[in-house]
Amino acid sequence: MFTPDEVAGIVDLFGALSRADLETALSELAYRRGEDPPDGAIDAALATFALVGVDRDGDRLVTPGPTAFPELPDGAEDLPHILDTDGRSLDREPVVAAAIARFREEAVQVATREDEDRAAELVDISYDLETWGGPDLSGLRTRLDAVGDGTNY
Repeated sequence: MFTPDEVAGIVDLFGALSRADLETALSELAYRRGEDPPDGAIDAALATFALVGVDRDGDRLVTPGPTAFPELPDGAEDLPHILDTDGRSLDREPVVAAAIARFREEAVQVATREDEDRAAELVDISYDLETWGGPDLSGLRTRLDAVGDGTNY
């Protein structure tokens, strides 16, 4: 129902949101469309790195990530009034650091599981992360490229 870019667009409208606020926003938009609340849209956006989760002041927030091309779904312009929040702003450095940490953790897990499909997805994501401000990830790309070809180390 909502693409990862639409979910990122909603978050981008606010800068950063708690998961609960984002779930409310998605439910409100679905209701306005006459649809059921979406199931799994946030997790899909996190999996594709269209969203990044960041801990701030004891709260877990989501913010648009390196693969996002934020797109506002129809009706989203009313969400600031519906949610009664201005959102939050986050410094870029902790967001990039959180994305890189999650990427590295997942890359190791994917290589260990020898999940060829996810490894290929992560290779693509690695380029977005580098462009977004992350460090050189060529070492992890080499490891991910080797998944499934018998040279995985």
